[in-house]
Amino acid sequence: LILMATLSVKLIRNFEHRSAKPLVMHGVDLALTTEQFMAAIRSHIETESGFGPFRNQPFDTLKILHKPFGFKTNNPVINLDHDDWILEPGKTLAEAGIVTDTELTFFNLEAYRAYQANPVHVW
Repeated sequence: LILMATLSVKLIRNFEHRSAKPLVMHGVDLALTTEQFMAAIRSHIETESGFGPFRNQPFDTLKILHKPFGFKTNNPVINLDHDDWILEPGKTLAEAGIVTDTELTFFNLEAYRAYQANPVHVW
């Protein structure tokens, strides 16, 4: 059984400045592992136009922003709650509870932890 999904990924360049860009990934196989999906996102960033400022970002973590028909966070950049929604390495997207129309965030974990400890916006 092959499960395909359309997933929205918010690429977060900077938390404090709310610098982010959306990316819609069509036909994503939910049997992909977290690492395989991150590699697919990186490949898209490297090959598609419009992602220049995001090419050199040290993205290393995926987290669910919100699930279809679920509650959305008040923070426009990332969900600071639910650290259990950070996707674990080695697990498939399906095992992580990802379904079509799930919105994810892709970011640097160290920058996220710093922002989580002091969620201040510069602008």
